[in-house]
Amino acid sequence: MKRFERFKREVLNLPNMITIGRVFLIPPVLLLVDKTDPYKCVYAMLIFVVASVLDLVDGVLARRAGLVTVFGKFVDPLADKIMVAALLIYLVADGRVPAWIVVLLLSREFYISGLRSLASSEGVVIAAGAGGKAKTVFQLIGICFLLVHYPYRMLGTDQWVDFNKVGLITLGISLIASVVSAVQYTVGFGQALANQRSE
Repeated sequence: MKRFERFKREVLNLPNMITIGRVFLIPPVLLLVDKTDPYKCVYAMLIFVVASVLDLVDGVLARRAGLVTVFGKFVDPLADKIMVAALLIYLVADGRVPAWIVVLLLSREFYISGLRSLASSEGVVIAAGAGGKAKTVFQLIGICFLLVHYPYRMLGTDQWVDFNKVGLITLGISLIASVVSAVQYTVGFGQALANQRSE
């Protein structure tokens, strides 16, 4: 009974269930991405926004309720990466974004994950920098625009906005932030490792 209680607290708590639930929101988003139906594209974007907001909610709940667990620390960033990677790959297949941008973005994620694992094995902590946070914000905004895809006229004006083009520009900014943050993480890891070995 005590083992189940520990398991329930570590894995089956509310923040972790919200995190896992975000993964199950990915298939509906992918199913709604449709070049022939603008409404479906908007619905896909709205579900993606809900999933992104839930990412903030589960973190706040975990900290306030004292439910920051080892499982949660593992599954939360994993859910983020699965969601973003799945959507970007699908958007490439749908012709909404060039493959090379997605290859670079995902390569950066693999690199940083590997660097963090290496840092952890060496007892070094690499704090999240402003570059990484900017990358995430621009990436999420870019994906939202790419999901909507179609041009729309701005309310009260005769100006049209090409959502796919704006999404590509925003994703390009995210790519620049990704490269900058990767360099920052690498330099930070090198400095932290040097300081640790000089003690």
